[in-house]
Amino acid sequence: MNGQAAPSLTDTHCHLYFNDYDEDRPAVLERAWEAGLEHILVPGIDLETSRAALMLAEAHPAVYAAVGVHPNSALSWQADTLEALRQLAAHPRVVAIGEIGLDYYRQHAPHALQREVFRQQVRLAAQAGLPVVVHVRNAGPGERACLADVLQILQELRPELPDEGPGVIHSFSGNPQEAARALDLGFYLGFTGPVTFKKAEDLRQVVAGVPLERILIETDGPFLAPHPHRGRRNEPAYVRYIAETIGQVLGKPVGMIADATAQNAARLFRWRKLV
Repeated sequence: MNGQAAPSLTDTHCHLYFNDYDEDRPAVLERAWEAGLEHILVPGIDLETSRAALMLAEAHPAVYAAVGVHPNSALSWQADTLEALRQLAAHPRVVAIGEIGLDYYRQHAPHALQREVFRQQVRLAAQAGLPVVVHVRNAGPGERACLADVLQILQELRPELPDEGPGVIHSFSGNPQEAARALDLGFYLGFTGPVTFKKAEDLRQVVAGVPLERILIETDGPFLAPHPHRGRRNEPAYVRYIAETIGQVLGKPVGMIADATAQNAARLFRWRKLV
């Protein structure tokens, strides 16, 4: 980065098991370490990918796993899914339940089923003493029902979750009022590539109102590549562009953003105790 030593970075959301990485996964990881990443969190989206995330975590000391069923996979939920997730969550390389939540955009599963699967997994996180990684996608521009439902469920179940660090709202795209409500519930807010996009001034204004100690930076690879890689495959090394943009918004050096968000991730996921 401009000839300077790479800061300490953490990518708290990358789907490294996707076949988008099959041809060069070792090189993707090597670029991440060269870019200064200390940790990568790999969240599952169903039982199969949760197991794949755990396999990656077992193979790489700086990679950790989250296990869960994504709302778009809610139709895969069976009578034994919760117990299977419970067993996976007991593994020491699993540091969160996720990616879970609600998605009213894709319409891959009925909303009522999504909400029930979400509730069951939040309760599993509470029982396991783990934070949650929460997916939210509204039906479209101006539609807020999905995020409203997520926040309502999290508020309802908040007393059951860990007192400090109940989880993160992944790839946050809400307005300042919704951000304030999530923060009031104790959640961290994760920001991804769209915060770097030219027309994302509203999202950058949200960032400006979030305390640095409650921000996480995420790639959501292979999706949501930041500028200047927009439209191409994303990867963990690109998390530095998100740190740079947040630094510009907050008027702080990128190294400070990188270090602070890495510390935030360590505090939420408690992985430094597992090394």
